[in-house]
Amino acid sequence: MSKRVLLGMSGGIDSTVSAMLLLEQGYEVVGATFRTYDSIKESCLAREKGCCSVDSIMEAKANCKKMGIEHHIVDFRDTFREHIISNFISEYMSGRTPNPCVLCNSYIKWGAFMDEAKRLGCEFVATGHYAQIAERNGHVFLHTAADEHKDQTYFLWRVEEEKLRHIIFPLGHLTKPQVREIARQHGYVALAEKAESQEICFVTDNDYRHFLRDNVSDYDQRVLPGNFIATTGHVVGRHQGFCNYTIGQRKGLGIALGKPVFVTKIDAERNEVTLGDNADLLTTEVTATDMMLVDPDWLKADNQVMARIRYKSKPVSARLVNLENGVGHFIFDEPVWGVTPGQSLVLYKDNLLVGGGFLA
Repeated sequence: MSKRVLLGMSGGIDSTVSAMLLLEQGYEVVGATFRTYDSIKESCLAREKGCCSVDSIMEAKANCKKMGIEHHIVDFRDTFREHIISNFISEYMSGRTPNPCVLCNSYIKWGAFMDEAKRLGCEFVATGHYAQIAERNGHVFLHTAADEHKDQTYFLWRVEEEKLRHIIFPLGHLTKPQVREIARQHGYVALAEKAESQEICFVTDNDYRHFLRDNVSDYDQRVLPGNFIATTGHVVGRHQGFCNYTIGQRKGLGIALGKPVFVTKIDAERNEVTLGDNADLLTTEVTATDMMLVDPDWLKADNQVMARIRYKSKPVSARLVNLENGVGHFIFDEPVWGVTPGQSLVLYKDNLLVGGGFLA
């Protein structure tokens, strides 16, 4: 079996340490850095600081050269705009809150990237994600990472089982401090001490509102002031356009009602934003669409799962009570807060990722 592996190289510590570990394990490593996005407004890739900026591409190239690794720059801009950017814009302009990393992992990292691996003669692909792979019941599953604070399986639920058979996660068994120590031991001291970016890679100032204004051609015609309403339906004030708000938002509302209030609902069609109390954001029932399940028979036999409604949320015990045409209905054993349409519901059993869907 070929041990040639295509590694996604961002220039950061995780992908760099992944390269070190793969080389130590005897793999022939080929590095590839994605070019996914140029600013539509100013073609400002040079000033971007995300994982696909010119700076990160050059850093990845330099790290590969230092380790004697073949390096490629792969242009995925058309695919990225077609599948990731367009969905990001469409979701926000529909009153939903997207998670672009979920689609990027599906379409880019384990879609177009796997095609690139085949072109370069690589049987495997690898990334610096904190995740593991395990087999059970004749199926291949994602398994949560050893470092529960860094586990990234939540973003990977749309990666098909067959692709998991060709994926390597070199860091899945390590903690972040261990990864930093490995980098130090190999002489990458500055990289080991570099702070991590938490931004969406193509939203350069970490403000999606600016991104929408810059990228939606008829933004000023579609995003207009409208009514804040109470959960009773009464108008309580005016907002500055529905897409400027997200479920659970409390700060920056620009309205004083004498008590803390939260965004509980966004109606893009009516241009209304509903405000309510903290308790109004609690629910025990959720619906998810476009469900993908690794082993549906397992869920039919035992419908109890641990479910997460956002990346950093605590997994909560839930039951799948109905699944039809890719739409699943779940009841939680305890209330969950801030269910946000457009985000992902991700399901686990015994630390195995068994499926997911988009919150309706």
